[in-house]
Amino acid sequence: MTVGVAIDAANAVNQIDASVRLAGEAAEAGLRSVWFGQTFGADSPQLAALVGREVPDLHVGTSAIPVFGRHPLTVAGQALTAQAATHGRYHLGLALGTALLTERGFGIPYERPIRRLREFLTVVRQVTDTGTAEFHGELLTATTPVPARVPGAETRVPLLVAAMGPQALRASGELADGILPYLAGPRALAEHIVPAVTAAAESAGRPAPRIVAIVPGVVTDDVAAAREKAGEQLAFYEQFPSYARVIELSGGRRAVDIAAIGDESAVAAEVRRYRDAGATEVVFTTTDITGEADRRRTWELLGSTG
Repeated sequence: MTVGVAIDAANAVNQIDASVRLAGEAAEAGLRSVWFGQTFGADSPQLAALVGREVPDLHVGTSAIPVFGRHPLTVAGQALTAQAATHGRYHLGLALGTALLTERGFGIPYERPIRRLREFLTVVRQVTDTGTAEFHGELLTATTPVPARVPGAETRVPLLVAAMGPQALRASGELADGILPYLAGPRALAEHIVPAVTAAAESAGRPAPRIVAIVPGVVTDDVAAAREKAGEQLAFYEQFPSYARVIELSGGRRAVDIAAIGDESAVAAEVRRYRDAGATEVVFTTTDITGEADRRRTWELLGSTG
């Protein structure tokens, strides 16, 4: 099992410079990958491409790009460009997104998300595998009158989905290479998520899927302060039924209940629990919640566990 971290330098003086610096620190700490989220700010595939080119020891990924408000041909082109820039170390994560951000941000209805995800995955896979697409679906149309190939991107782009619900897990098992569950604790992974996506992959005749668990956490001596800050930051997700459901399946009442917070031995034990629950990779996020010293301490521990 490999271990990585999510980097969010949105509050830096220059987000690109700060991301490259932090990625260098991650590599020095022994971490294997760094991941970048996607909201309405920095373009995550472009950011991953820049960081991966500057820090050649790391794999880089996006976690994850919502399928609403974007066309799969465009996203596939971004992914292939990042794959060429990093010489085969880029990982593309896609997400359903939420009705709140889709409708308020893009002004488009959040309708038939699973159908859109399936069609989006189909097109992206066609383009990244073959450099062409010929797809006419219920919601999406994608054709390539000219080739979409990117020289240098011959390594297959891993395609992952931030899936946790039954229908999204089924689609991911059938059409993607793995999943990126967030706020899904070891119990939810072992009892619900891993069996569902693995069964879907087996039924489709596909290899066992990657399970990249995204885990909020930090190594710190001030557990109470860290839990308070994490509770404030993570409360945003509690309003969405998909997250509320997986938190409950994990045995928690609030999102902060899923966070791995404590000293080195406590956080290392949590990493082992995720491994035992079926995670093939663990990516820690919000590691800077109690300051730079704890962030570095967390990265050093995670680098030694991977």
